[in-house]
Amino acid sequence: MQVTRDQRPVRLGPKLVELLAVLLVEAGSAVPASRVVGLLWDQSPPPGARVTLRSHVSHLRRALGPADEPVVVTAGSGVNAAYRLDVAPDVVDHQRFERWCAEGRRLLDTGEPELTERAAALLDQALALWRGPAFADVADRSFVLPKVAQLEATRRAARRGYAEALGVLGRHAEAIAQLSGALVDDPYDEAVRRLLALALYAEQRVDEAAEVCREGLVLLRERGLDAPELHELQRDILRRRLPLPPPAERGKMPRPCLLPPDPPQFVGRADDLERGRELLGPTAGGSPVVLVGGPAGVGKTLFAVRLAHTALDNFPDGQLFVTMRGFDPTGTPVPAGEALRGFLDALGVPPDRVPATLEAQAGLYRSLLADRRVLVVLDNVRDAEQVRPLLPGAPGCAAVVVSRNQLPGLVVAEGARPLRLAPLSGSECRELLARRLGAARLAGEPAAVEAIIDACGRLPLALAIVAARAAAHPEFKLSALAEELPPGGGLDAFTGGDTSTDVRAVFSWSYHGLTPAAARLFRLLAAHPGPDFTLAAVASLAGEPADRVRPALRELAAAHLVVEHVPGRLLLHDLLRMYAAELGREDAGLPAARRRGLEHYLHTALVADRILWPHRDPLGVSPAAAGVAAEGFADRAAALAWFDAEHAVLLAGLDLAARCGLDGHVWPLAWAATNFFARRGHWSDWVRAGQAGVAAARRQGDRAAEAEAHRTVGGAYVRLHRFDAAREHYQQALELFARLGDLVGQGYTYRSLGWLCEQQGDIGEALRQDQRALELFQRADHERGVASTLNSVGWCHALLGDHDQAIVHCRRSLALLERLGDPVGMAGAWDSLGYAYRHRDLRQAISCYREALTLYQRLGDRPNEAITLRYLGETQHAAGDSDAARRSWRRSLDIFTEIEHPDAARVRALLSEDL
Repeated sequence: MQVTRDQRPVRLGPKLVELLAVLLVEAGSAVPASRVVGLLWDQSPPPGARVTLRSHVSHLRRALGPADEPVVVTAGSGVNAAYRLDVAPDVVDHQRFERWCAEGRRLLDTGEPELTERAAALLDQALALWRGPAFADVADRSFVLPKVAQLEATRRAARRGYAEALGVLGRHAEAIAQLSGALVDDPYDEAVRRLLALALYAEQRVDEAAEVCREGLVLLRERGLDAPELHELQRDILRRRLPLPPPAERGKMPRPCLLPPDPPQFVGRADDLERGRELLGPTAGGSPVVLVGGPAGVGKTLFAVRLAHTALDNFPDGQLFVTMRGFDPTGTPVPAGEALRGFLDALGVPPDRVPATLEAQAGLYRSLLADRRVLVVLDNVRDAEQVRPLLPGAPGCAAVVVSRNQLPGLVVAEGARPLRLAPLSGSECRELLARRLGAARLAGEPAAVEAIIDACGRLPLALAIVAARAAAHPEFKLSALAEELPPGGGLDAFTGGDTSTDVRAVFSWSYHGLTPAAARLFRLLAAHPGPDFTLAAVASLAGEPADRVRPALRELAAAHLVVEHVPGRLLLHDLLRMYAAELGREDAGLPAARRRGLEHYLHTALVADRILWPHRDPLGVSPAAAGVAAEGFADRAAALAWFDAEHAVLLAGLDLAARCGLDGHVWPLAWAATNFFARRGHWSDWVRAGQAGVAAARRQGDRAAEAEAHRTVGGAYVRLHRFDAAREHYQQALELFARLGDLVGQGYTYRSLGWLCEQQGDIGEALRQDQRALELFQRADHERGVASTLNSVGWCHALLGDHDQAIVHCRRSLALLERLGDPVGMAGAWDSLGYAYRHRDLRQAISCYREALTLYQRLGDRPNEAITLRYLGETQHAAGDSDAARRSWRRSLDIFTEIEHPDAARVRALLSEDL
């Protein structure tokens, strides 16, 4: 038992501990002195036992409170004397535990999502009060056995209830961790097995779910017990009959507004818009899918955006938009999983709640859209498979799919309604030109206007380019411009069977009107991985200072050959990118430009990674080529913002490097982006980058890089809960590191295996793996590895309940980390110590959490700052300082709310408690 007074631990002798236990068991009730004597001395009291008891009571009173406010009250006198522990219910942890469990169960039974959130927080808080077996100091005494049994039963029920609440809230990974521990305590608890199997199933871990059922059936059969419900559950799991539970957060889903602005340059197509609105109307048993098609340059994207804006009133719950880059010249279409992840982000799903598999993500996405009216616009789609997981499928929702292909599979299987756009009519073309050039200029040269329209094939893109040229040179006659647009020639890859339209003449005319510097830059843009770029990246691509490149880039923008689609970021229309690539075939400088562009992203990513994680073991790379200027960053926020902005470019760069045989750039670029993917929860991109690194390193015969890449992929698979795949990659990494004699690489891999075991709930094996890692780091004299792994070993000891060993290892870790000057590692060690001391010395735990908090604040690590404030508040509350706890929780809630962290609900529930 632990007793604190004024935030300081109170030391009690063994007999006072027993006396306090007797009174705690019957707190609030007067226990006759004669019964206390019998319980303390096992019905064999020594002579003078009553006098001794009075002395013990007096010592206990002084230890527990001031004389004018006695905690132990005497009722009656003489032979009728009795003693009562007179404390508020919140002062005794087992009473708080029982009250919070009862309230949590009541809230859970309401079935209301918000009350379920509070129920989960209450039950989590109640379970956190346990520091080991109940009444451990007197567990062998008969007078506590009934209470111990009652508390253990309540604890088991609370763990089941907490896991049930987590399941309802869609937090299945947390439920798995909770239930795995409960099953270790009591492997025969059938209810726990059922809940664990359902949680695993919800996480798409079907084989594991079935195995949990099978093990339970074997154990129960050994005891001669039948378990028909468990057997039926196993059968349903194997046959995949169980539906995935819808998320409880649906009622609080934000209203996404991803639609681009209504295009002011849009003209005409009144009949097509009316037809599109009709096709977006309700369908029987599903949601309409409108398939917008037509030749390249016909204006499909602008039409889809305008159509969506005209239909906004029919979809009040939001609009989702994504460009799938299906015909991007870089050859890197957006995978369905990446787009789906972006939609889940927009719908407010936190990274740690996103399921591991594409199927589960699609199920969550459709569940979020059920009973809502949301419009989904999918632009530049290559094929039906790319967008099937993104179709809402819910009545009330609709989708607009834009593609150059006819997508017959989408028409047949999903009932998509085709809407094919033809080139503009003559009057619409004249309206487009008049808006840009003025009606008077067109009226003066009607024949030239018609010639321009014919030469441009009535394609909006080609007309816009000609109009831009004419607007930039008002002194030019339109007839002169028309003469420069001969018919014939064309971008062959974009010539469809239903049109002879070709815009190469238009593009070539625009290109030949550029200055030599701008023309060279336009050709070099074909070497950029896409989808968009900045001035700094283009400067490295050109191998020139940014100040020299800026005028050429402005010239390209003025000619509408590049578009600044968001401030500071420009892109090429994919037709123009294809034309630039055609021109670049004749440019001998293109391969060097491609290399410089990739090295710009590689070396800038290394700079940003170094700022974000300064104590990561550096990666040896060759210096950047001449003309490459890596970007610098003022602080961590700027470095992280760069990664966010260049996310898609980095992935495209990996693909480009692999395609062009630049394998020496693939693994370093993947390595530099790994921590960003991990921090932001982009698990699939993490896998993609790591696998690209493995393949490139293998082609180069670089076994060290291949080993590190395998370890990288393993980490991503752990996050995705694909534990078998993770273990396979870790084993391959171990074999390669062992073959190389790399003790440090082996150490980090064993530590990664420890993390894998911890995630699977096998803390004992996690400890063994961490200890092997520690031994290897010590043999290699790798202090940073020793320092970080000592903390991992300590953390495992803490999870196993060996808090003394946890404190010893974490203290050693902290001492090394302080000497190495590693604030990130120090913050983690102080946090681990706070957890360990919560079970030993609350005052010391508070001190440790404050140290961690200070470091997280200096690092600008807002999520960990808020998490530590939450734990600090819980520890202050346990120490009896309710005011301090409330202050910590308020600060935590402010940060969680600001960064939209899912733990905000938990802290809000803590604050709602009557402290």
